[in-house]
Amino acid sequence: MQDKFAPEEFDVVIVGRGPVGITLANLLGLCGVRTLVLEREARTYHLPRAVHFDDECMRVFQTIGLAEAILPHVILSPGMLFLDADGRMLLDWSRPQTLTPMGWNLSYRFHQPDLEDELIAGLARWPHVALRSRCEVFALDQDETGVRVRYEDLSNGKLSEVRAGYVIGCDGARSLVRRFIGSGMDDLGFHERWLVIDVLLKRDRDDLGDYSIQHCDPRRPATYVRGTGTRRRWEITVLPDEDSHEVAQPAHVWELLSRWITPEDAELERAAVYTFHSVIAQQWRSGRLLLAGDSAHQTPPFLGQGMCAGIRDAANLAWKLAAVLHGRAEANLLNTYQRERQPHVREFIELAIRLGGVINTKAIEAGLAAGEARENAPVKLHVKKPLLGPGLALGDLALAGHLAPQFELKDGRRGDDRIGYCHVLLVESAATLSSRLALSQAGIDILISDDAEGVGPWLREHGIIAALVRPDRYVRGTARNDTELDRLIAAITPTHVPSAA
Repeated sequence: MQDKFAPEEFDVVIVGRGPVGITLANLLGLCGVRTLVLEREARTYHLPRAVHFDDECMRVFQTIGLAEAILPHVILSPGMLFLDADGRMLLDWSRPQTLTPMGWNLSYRFHQPDLEDELIAGLARWPHVALRSRCEVFALDQDETGVRVRYEDLSNGKLSEVRAGYVIGCDGARSLVRRFIGSGMDDLGFHERWLVIDVLLKRDRDDLGDYSIQHCDPRRPATYVRGTGTRRRWEITVLPDEDSHEVAQPAHVWELLSRWITPEDAELERAAVYTFHSVIAQQWRSGRLLLAGDSAHQTPPFLGQGMCAGIRDAANLAWKLAAVLHGRAEANLLNTYQRERQPHVREFIELAIRLGGVINTKAIEAGLAAGEARENAPVKLHVKKPLLGPGLALGDLALAGHLAPQFELKDGRRGDDRIGYCHVLLVESAATLSSRLALSQAGIDILISDDAEGVGPWLREHGIIAALVRPDRYVRGTARNDTELDRLIAAITPTHVPSAA
């Protein structure tokens, strides 16, 4: 008989209810993992913060069944233009308005409170997932069997505790979970104060445009971003001799905005000084404690990849946690999480820093070198998504660590909707497989050309006969012939995962 005074038990406790924590909770809900989210604040923060996410993030939102609910809250972004102090274009970073191989558009703009509300509403689908607001975690004590999580209910001062198999810190730049892990931070060298100004237009200003504009003015670098509806944002550099409090006062804010808009055009929603950082936690896991999102890494905003990086963390981590908790893998599978994600996010942060150099006109050449020179036209910027770091991917095989495309099914649906948050083996014909039972027992789906016409041409384009795609849509391994296919299947059907996999 269970002790009536024993603490509640969960498989996973997530500290923090931002987009990363709630996406992770939805993914774990999808996997049948008993999950508790603890959040210090009472409700969703009502002001804008992140304003952009990409096709890969939307694919994750599709995975958790919320893409259609989120779509009404977003607009497509045409891209970003970099202008010098005289208004001449330095860099053209236009985004295609067609669907990418991910099955979604490359760039979306959104209002973060709207996104969070949809993600939080999605939790109601999972009876084994709970959200508790106004609960501040103050102690984490782990042992061989789990973690004792102690927290205070700030609404009444009551102290409570639960037991968890794992605790994930999605609790931001000042992460408590990171302090309990004891991780230091690698500093990539970018720390600058910027005044972030959000306004609501009172009348049409179509001349401001839909493109994001980076004003590469050495006197005062600035960024313009069109938001959803009437929302517009400016981010303006704070000079070294300026006081953060004074520069955010309305009179000073309108003075800085005067080259674009006046109080007759818009009302101020928020003006606050932020210090943009570029840091990565050295240790993302200590036993049963792990980090995701801003608690693990912080980036300057010039690529719009801060929240995106955290959503990728969640997609990488959730299926691994589920595999461990459900006994399909050993705990050392979780060691692959940092090994894969840290190099990926570092590459994005380093590119954001280089673009920050362009905006500040301190390192224009470095930024231009990242683009494609065109005769009598601005340099065209292409951003190639990084590969995963070495982890589970069978690194000597073609495409390992790359994102796999999302194929359209013959009935018109997107392929991920059939596959779900699972492994899938892409082969031209199931007749080539001698191990269908073993694959089924390992929870691996099979997608063939009869299901989606694009599978065969994609395999042939890359000179392979099969590709194993993980739940986070990254290629784990491929096969060029039957021998390699047997090796691939042998590598994924045992339950043991070597720590150096």
